[in-house]
Amino acid sequence: MAKKPHPLVVVRNSSIAGRGAFARRAIPKGKRIIEYTGKRRPETPEDDEIGTDPIYIFSVGKGIVIDPEIGGGNEARFLNHSCKPNCETVDEEGRIYIEAMRSIQAGEELTFDYLLEVGHAVTERDRKAYPCRCGAPKCRKTLLAPPKKKRKVAAKKKVGVKK
Repeated sequence: MAKKPHPLVVVRNSSIAGRGAFARRAIPKGKRIIEYTGKRRPETPEDDEIGTDPIYIFSVGKGIVIDPEIGGGNEARFLNHSCKPNCETVDEEGRIYIEAMRSIQAGEELTFDYLLEVGHAVTERDRKAYPCRCGAPKCRKTLLAPPKKKRKVAAKKKVGVKK
């Protein structure tokens, strides 16, 4: 039995990387587009290794990941990264959904910011192993999440009781 085409997503060649997911028709801001599916499996140390053909998985907590390469991955696995994405991921009780951050035109490539984490302190080798080709004006040049900003803490005046 042939798989029914997704009503909002079509997969074809991408100028960003390999194959990509594209809007089959116009999609309004806030629309839930597709669920990111695949086999739920335990996270392994190999998931953090740099490979020649990376597979991007979603961590859904408690050491469990969604692996789209096995167990029913769908068109969502073809969404490419962009530093200026038109979609975002939403985690609802361990289920990952892709939603439109803005209105998307028919034929436009669907992207989200991978904010990729490698499970250890990021090195220059890591940054080079996960290059970004999104072409956004303020591209980070890597799929890796930007370093977390140190939170500034305001000094507090000690308030005491006068005697």
